[in-house]
Amino acid sequence: MKRIFLLLLLLSLLPRGAASAETLHGEALKIAAPCAVLMEKETGDLLYEKGAHERVYPASVTKVMTLLLIVEDIESGKIATGDTVTASARAASFGGSCVYLEEGEQMSVDEMLKCIAVVSANDCAVAMAEHLCGSEEVFVERMNRRAAELGMDESHFTNCTGLFADPEHYTTAFDVALMSRALIRHELIKRYTTIWMDSIRGGAFGLNNTNKLVYWYPGCTGLKTGYTSEAMYCLAATAERDGAEYIAVVMRAASIESRNSDAKALLNFAFANYALCPLPADGELPEAEVLYGKERAVPLRLESGSRYLLTAKGGEGCAFSSELDPPAAAPVRAGDRLGTLVVTRGGEELARLPLAAAQDVERIGFGGILARLAASLVGL
Repeated sequence: MKRIFLLLLLLSLLPRGAASAETLHGEALKIAAPCAVLMEKETGDLLYEKGAHERVYPASVTKVMTLLLIVEDIESGKIATGDTVTASARAASFGGSCVYLEEGEQMSVDEMLKCIAVVSANDCAVAMAEHLCGSEEVFVERMNRRAAELGMDESHFTNCTGLFADPEHYTTAFDVALMSRALIRHELIKRYTTIWMDSIRGGAFGLNNTNKLVYWYPGCTGLKTGYTSEAMYCLAATAERDGAEYIAVVMRAASIESRNSDAKALLNFAFANYALCPLPADGELPEAEVLYGKERAVPLRLESGSRYLLTAKGGEGCAFSSELDPPAAAPVRAGDRLGTLVVTRGGEELARLPLAAAQDVERIGFGGILARLAASLVGL
């Protein structure tokens, strides 16, 4: 009995969920980089992590946040892709990956986005930061506010490029996955991140994507590379097939080849082992009976708000059934749990998802009860 107790105690101390993915799939998935994450876009489910919360310098992967703010401003109507951006002396002074803007040179937002997404142009990133906020410093404040909104609790930015090594400029592989997920929710960005080769200045200056997966990995949708001697080789890679899109983050890889190999292994693992199961829309879910309410029933919605369930591949399609709790007495508030959606496939239960009231139902007054009673007596 003592041995059994010790065995159970040891098992209880083992990591659970995605954190144990490297151990569970060690034979199938070997990642060389010290920090890596694999995440599904729709659900945000974490499928693999290694050093996911280790603080790292992101280099140009920083520009995932820069691109996110630009795209959000486009989609909100604050700016348009046809707007003209004028390069300041400061923007034109930036080296590293750049398109050699000259002071006073003008490009459209569309061209600036292309240069940032395809060749990681530092000069264009700074020009856009100044165009949106007046200065890079104010833009960086926005970057940090947006990071906080996304739950990037282990990140802090001091510039919009990632060009400079600053101890106060840092993130983690997990946080990179969070901001990458937010960015690829905007289909607009893929117009730029999937470009392999293009040009600017009327064809006089060629652009070749720094993310080679765009060229040779099927379904690649982006997203952003990075390198400095301090950060080493970094990559946020995204790919989509059959309606499922995954985010593979690799930080501090030893080489471009190792970085790309790790990203490929993560994405291959996701596509080979997982699939998205679409969940019923709100209107397809049942209603729940309400006692003493102004309405006799309330529509239900999934408590999580998710529209997909990530499942292991194989077997038949998903089937759904609802288990409703005993009727609730009014008042009922939106979000009150009133039942469970049971998801099965091939007779095997995959998940039990909470169903919640989609709206408030107030309690009926005494007069309403009398009117309802009278209506029932006359068959209404």
